[in-house]
Amino acid sequence: MEIVIRPETAVDAEKVYEVEAAAFGRPAEAELVQKLQQSGVDTISLVALLDDEVVGHIFFSPVTVKSEEAEFTAVALGPVAVAPDHQNKGVGDALCRQGLAACKEAGYELAFVLGHPTYYPRFGFTSSAPFGLRCQFDVSDEVFMVLELVPGALQGKQGTVYYHPLFSGV
Repeated sequence: MEIVIRPETAVDAEKVYEVEAAAFGRPAEAELVQKLQQSGVDTISLVALLDDEVVGHIFFSPVTVKSEEAEFTAVALGPVAVAPDHQNKGVGDALCRQGLAACKEAGYELAFVLGHPTYYPRFGFTSSAPFGLRCQFDVSDEVFMVLELVPGALQGKQGTVYYHPLFSGV
């Protein structure tokens, strides 16, 4: 079966909700995606299809990085979800790779993820702490990671990464 990745459309919303809720075993992430989309936040949202059925979803939203010296915008990956019966078949990998490419194409230079420390390094993510970049949430350094979408983009960048306020409810 060939995995097709494409931008999410309005007709996908119900299936995206189902995939997110099933993958996480709770509705919180699915509700977050809905609320962010309804709030008008500029997002990148892709779906994975197998046989014309939505089986995966990835979502990126802007984050603000603030320090005493500067402030800039980057993008954060999350959530990413694959329907339980389609996990471990390359769907999440394809979503991440194409999603990160879409972020670079959209002009983002840095991507952050708050996620599993053994999964995301395969895409080039590394701990953000050595670069002086911290998450607004109290999380361990190993789970908060950064990826340069543009080589050299980390140079001189530091500060605290702030997610959209809706993330606080998850």
